[in-house]
Amino acid sequence: MNLVISGRNIDITEGLRSAVEDKIGKLERYFNAGTEVHVTLSTEKSRQKIEVTIPMKGSIIRAEQTSTDMYVAIDLVEEIIERQLRKYKNKLIDKEQAAAQLSKDFLEEDAYDDEEIEIIRTKKFAMKPMDPEEACVQMELLGHNFFVFRNGVTDEVNVVYKRKGNTYGLIEPEF
Repeated sequence: MNLVISGRNIDITEGLRSAVEDKIGKLERYFNAGTEVHVTLSTEKSRQKIEVTIPMKGSIIRAEQTSTDMYVAIDLVEEIIERQLRKYKNKLIDKEQAAAQLSKDFLEEDAYDDEEIEIIRTKKFAMKPMDPEEACVQMELLGHNFFVFRNGVTDEVNVVYKRKGNTYGLIEPEF
């Protein structure tokens, strides 16, 4: 496993590098030797943030954690990544997919019982064409974190969603 550690608005001290290598290095048993793990440390005002991204065949394992203390954030993000890896492993085993990036020892461990996905509610609604800005207004009026709509310009189904810091994102399909 190759750790690629970078920093935004922060100098990576030996203490931080050592903490990341120790904590994230524990995940090494899950991966083959060539797997790259990208770790980005950043700071804004009093917020310390760590982002971990692990590109894998067919998907990406990613987690971010924010705290007032970078060392606490490092501890928390390692737990999140480990939990995601276990879910990913169960998905691979359930679907009998090839797991080229994961080590054989990890795959041969017993899978833990994960809750099955159960859809408990279905909603149907008419989608009138609108622009993304109007969709954001509708989302705010409904008090939701996302809103599905038909784009009036492209006539395709799009999604707007609320991001951290009162910003918005738009998802457009690409065919």
